[in-house]
Amino acid sequence: MNIVIFGATSAIAIAVARRYAERGATFYLVARDAARLEELQKDLKVRGAQTVGNAVADLTDTTQHAALVAHACDQLGSVDLALSCYGELPEQSECERNTEALLKCFELNASSVLSLLTELANALEPQKKGQLAVITSVAGDRGRRSNYAYGASKAAVSAFIEGLRGRLHGSGVGVVDIRPGLVDTPMTAHLPKGPLFSSPAKVAHHIVRGLDRNRQLIYAPGYWRWIMLVVRLIPIRIFRRLNF
Repeated sequence: MNIVIFGATSAIAIAVARRYAERGATFYLVARDAARLEELQKDLKVRGAQTVGNAVADLTDTTQHAALVAHACDQLGSVDLALSCYGELPEQSECERNTEALLKCFELNASSVLSLLTELANALEPQKKGQLAVITSVAGDRGRRSNYAYGASKAAVSAFIEGLRGRLHGSGVGVVDIRPGLVDTPMTAHLPKGPLFSSPAKVAHHIVRGLDRNRQLIYAPGYWRWIMLVVRLIPIRIFRRLNF
């Protein structure tokens, strides 16, 4: 199995990659930290990966996307799974006070991802096979007061994915929206942990299982599907008063 991962050194990406390494997958990894990429490369080989190529890149630089995707395809020959797995959780209060912070949130979590997905879709469509999967978030299911800047950026990606799925329907390429809930990662290190938090390994288990089953929408873990269903059903007149 040939896999390219963008944002490969994120906690969820590492956990997913380790599962596929145990199956003997071939990888092409893209991230901005060269030292961490090298560590991950060694880790995956020990776990059973066939070969592991990599590229160092800042994915907010959208001018690099076409070349990165082309090089990944050249290195792998064909792509069975392309996974976009990068983003950042900003301070909501900072996004409210500072439009520069708000736009930076959208640049990293939304606009750069849409650029990357467009290049990946154009590369995978001629193959007539493969999965194009994106880590979004349950935060995109509804705009909550506590993190609506982040949630809106993820919602934009989910809406784009839905349209892209329609565009690629019949091409043989699957488009997968992966919505993790609360995950204990460096991105959430500042948040108090509760019973709804999951480890990256647990989330990766649900992601890989969903991909194996050709799911197009994956909540990870699955109980977030029902939690967010309840959240979406709360009437506006009540929801606007909630602070969560």
